[in-house]
Amino acid sequence: MTKAKLGFVGIGVKDIKKSTEFYQKIFNLDVIGTYDEVILDNLDGTKSTVNETVLGYEGEDVTLLILMHWPHEDRKYDGDNTKVVFEVDDATDVINKIREQGGKIDREAIPHYTIEGGLVGLGRDPDNYVVEVVQWKVD
Repeated sequence: MTKAKLGFVGIGVKDIKKSTEFYQKIFNLDVIGTYDEVILDNLDGTKSTVNETVLGYEGEDVTLLILMHWPHEDRKYDGDNTKVVFEVDDATDVINKIREQGGKIDREAIPHYTIEGGLVGLGRDPDNYVVEVVQWKVD
């Protein structure tokens, strides 16, 4: 049996700078790398160009978030059916930070039946992706 660890999660964004600032201000993520004008070979023989910013915590073995933008294509960036989940120490504080950055709040950080003693909150990033924050146990 093959064991796998999720290494990266990538989401398409309208404005890579704005989205980078959003995730840095709320989760204190470091920019691990930036890649501009990366040429991708498509299955149909065409090529696409993508810009990427990789976010995470410098020196830590965690899943990295990749923000992707295709500068020469007319793509729809709408994260309505996509969710990025972060484990946090203080879910209420993070929900407030999302609100302060202009993000929509779908659910305040309140108890959730699946996490005994914990909190779950739901907000939205600048591209409407659901940002779920999970606080495992309230002290």
